[in-house]
Amino acid sequence: MRILVIEDDPQVADFIVKGLQEENHIADTASEGNQGLLMAATENYDALVVDRMLPGLDGLSIVKTLRATGNKTPVLILSAMGEVDQRVEGLNAGGDDYLVKPFAFSELLARLEALLRRTQQESDTQSQLTVSDLTIDLLARKVTRAQKTIELQQREFRLLEYLMRHTGQVVSRTMLLEQVWDYHFDPQTNVVDVHISRLRQKIDKGFGTPLIHTIRGAGYRLGD
Repeated sequence: MRILVIEDDPQVADFIVKGLQEENHIADTASEGNQGLLMAATENYDALVVDRMLPGLDGLSIVKTLRATGNKTPVLILSAMGEVDQRVEGLNAGGDDYLVKPFAFSELLARLEALLRRTQQESDTQSQLTVSDLTIDLLARKVTRAQKTIELQQREFRLLEYLMRHTGQVVSRTMLLEQVWDYHFDPQTNVVDVHISRLRQKIDKGFGTPLIHTIRGAGYRLGD
């Protein structure tokens, strides 16, 4: 999983990042609130670890802003403020969990994994995804656009499903390699670009509005 750690204490941030990397996860960091909000809003993360007290913009304001814009990325709030009303305030702001400092890394990891399991279960209950006039039926394995059936190969279907589950978000080639091809290394091929091109021919060609967009230097985004 890919985690964003928004923490201004370098020792705490390094402690978390090192632990996540040892568990084979990807961890990015931000040491200031506004920077963290920008990264959380423009990048695709599986979860966020957000310190409550931050320079520039506090952690609760980050979470409230993300939720107000429809960002549902799971958030674990970290704070030395551990009174009941303070924890309740954090959860009411949109946090999914609240961990009081000092903490054991094993507990932080277990809480993150629990959040991800919950998110995956909620995602798995969706049998149909829709973006504009494009619909994918996950149970029937059927794709339609403007009520026209589109035939996809298995890998193309998985690629489209991943893009639709992250509608409006920029997904990198590395993320697609990991999630669609299960590659945890760079195969030094243009396999992603080739499949995106094929998918674009089927999804966008002949329709009025293109839905698959290339974000130069960053990856791809699906949406209007």
